[in-house]
Amino acid sequence: MLSNSSPEDRLNSGDNVFGTIPVAGDEAGLFTLFLDAHDLAPNSRRAFAQDMRKFAQWFTAANREPLAMKRVTVRDITDFRDQLRRGQGQAVATVNRAIVTIRRFFGWLVDQGHIASNPAKPVKELKRQALAPKGLDRSQVRKLLREVELRQDTRLSAIFNLFLFTGCRVGDLVNLEMTDLMISERTGSVVFRNGKGNKQRSVPLPLPARHALQSWLESRPPLASPNVFLGERGPLTDRGVRNLCDKYSAICGFKLHPHLLRHTMAHQFLADNQNDLVSLAQILGHENLNTTAQYTKRTQDQLGEVSDRLSY
Repeated sequence: MLSNSSPEDRLNSGDNVFGTIPVAGDEAGLFTLFLDAHDLAPNSRRAFAQDMRKFAQWFTAANREPLAMKRVTVRDITDFRDQLRRGQGQAVATVNRAIVTIRRFFGWLVDQGHIASNPAKPVKELKRQALAPKGLDRSQVRKLLREVELRQDTRLSAIFNLFLFTGCRVGDLVNLEMTDLMISERTGSVVFRNGKGNKQRSVPLPLPARHALQSWLESRPPLASPNVFLGERGPLTDRGVRNLCDKYSAICGFKLHPHLLRHTMAHQFLADNQNDLVSLAQILGHENLNTTAQYTKRTQDQLGEVSDRLSY
């Protein structure tokens, strides 16, 4: 309980959650007990309270009666869901979160013997449209590589080129050892030995990636470490790579993170290779083609572009 907080903070945290909304009995007290019975972060507690306030407001307006948990029906939950989505245009994720909150609360009421059944249990959450993971566009990739080149950062050039031309994960990169690289003048490949699920895979190294790696290896400090990429205190870590991405996010003006570069590679590979899902799946280390097929879907920006062409 937040006894030292202001009335407004207590309301946002779940205490007196319904405020002036008419409710029957000690429904507000029950909801506070529900929150106290779960180990919720402050933000989660506030979110749950907001969801219940929305439902209480809708219930009293739609049914013209105070909110009583025993009088909530499946129809009420369904109509509330549809009103949030169609009537108020709230995002699918926001609507689904409200339904999950209500389902958990009523499930707790059932467990505590306050009501006989959970009216939210049969109500399905809305389906979210499957969109492709977002990647960088060509102009952003060009800007990133130019900024790295202008700073003559051979290590980061090798790192970004490896992400962009092999689609590796950050774990693949930081665990990469010198013996995993096979580079010659005309060809090259890299073995990722500790992939997701401890799967090993061999991936070709296109020419730009080979050149970037060779430049780094020529300037790499002569430390007695098998790792390809080194930091200030030894092998480069996952956190170190993410810090470098954050640094160049500020320089370039758009968000960067390792998996975004993996997504970028996947999109560009399919665009340049007639949607060759089988080859991409092998490069990315996917066992199931359905996982790789997510990249054939359109991103939100692409859907926006084609929608803008619609005219009457």
